Amino acid sequence: MPPTRYSDHVDERTTLAGFGPRVVPALAVVGLMGLGAAFGLGWTRGDGLRYFFHAYLTSYCFLLSISLGALFFVALQHVTRAGWSVTVRRLAEVLAGNLPLMAVLLLPILAAVLLADRGAEPGSEAWQDPLYEWNRPAAVAENPLVAHKTPYLSRGFFAARAVVYLAVWAAAAWFYLGRSRKQDETRDPGLTLAMERASPVVLLAFAATVTFASFDWLMSLTPEWYSTIFGVYYFSGAAVGALGAIVLLAIFLQAAGRLRESITVAHYHDLGKLLFAFVFFWGYIAFSQYMLIWYGNIPEETRWYLVRQQGGWQWVSLLLLFGNLLIPFLGLLSREAKRRKPILAFWAVWLLAFHWLDVYYLVMPSLGEPGPVPGVIDACCLVGLGGLYLAGLLWVAGDKALVPLADPRRHEALAFEQGF
Repeated sequence: MPPTRYSDHVDERTTLAGFGPRVVPALAVVGLMGLGAAFGLGWTRGDGLRYFFHAYLTSYCFLLSISLGALFFVALQHVTRAGWSVTVRRLAEVLAGNLPLMAVLLLPILAAVLLADRGAEPGSEAWQDPLYEWNRPAAVAENPLVAHKTPYLSRGFFAARAVVYLAVWAAAAWFYLGRSRKQDETRDPGLTLAMERASPVVLLAFAATVTFASFDWLMSLTPEWYSTIFGVYYFSGAAVGALGAIVLLAIFLQAAGRLRESITVAHYHDLGKLLFAFVFFWGYIAFSQYMLIWYGNIPEETRWYLVRQQGGWQWVSLLLLFGNLLIPFLGLLSREAKRRKPILAFWAVWLLAFHWLDVYYLVMPSLGEPGPVPGVIDACCLVGLGGLYLAGLLWVAGDKALVPLADPRRHEALAFEQGF
């Protein structure tokens, strides 16, 4: 194997070197305080916590998508036997390693669904599901389209499916992270082969679970509506979010003196190209979904878009068109934008912000508010869940190496320069 550019041993250049233990408790406290403030403000609205749970679901699905996109990135690198990405792959493994935490953070939503009083009448004091119309029998009785879907949209089956989705994602994430870290200790190249062999199955399971999870948690907010490519739409945003997060993590760590020799300009260039590609892919899927529904002109399909083309939501649609597609498409088009860290970091932050807005656009119109009015509750949910997410990220990273030190293709990544 060709000589490496730095030691194969774990040291301060390849780890967080004690940074996590000092920061994790503070981030966890900030997260809990943010969620507590959001809950308190939501309670005072007197709407049965409907706004709180919609804001919670928005931030939850935003952060979940980053970890899911990272899991996809890891599986993709293994299934293609990529060498260039070895030194950035551990960052994606750590992001995906947060999926067990995301399973815990789904519990408030599952509790709201399972504990709702199905016999409650509208306007009564009994607890009603704050999110899903299909979990309110009085509403279902008035809507034959939703009543037809009750065998699938039942709360027991809903919860059981959620457990399956999260178990599959968590198992896959920890399979990759565990095998990769074990390889650092044992230097066994057979572990890379095991991960490569598992990746086609992981990708198939990933495609199925992400599709149905997006149907359950997001599309069923408007239960009579359906789109066969909604899962691909959510996945495309997840890929953009994960790539933006990987870019920002790499830049932050290098600014802190870590991984300076293992991640080169060429790596940023390829990450930028992938980010550019998935920006375009998101736009393609968004247009395809809109065009097919517009052309079909079926009432139960078009109503989802009708809500989003009035009451101020039309401006959010235009913001997403320009801010999540056209502007970053032009901004990432040049070679220099992908190779200069400040420029690439700007676009990563930009796209993460618009990805959150995209999830907000999927969730909040079902609340029935007069228009898009993100406020303090939304901010508190984002800060709360974001603080817990970052705390989990640092806990997963721990004091372990942030690069796969014994991967048999690491020398390819270290020598990766693209020839220009």
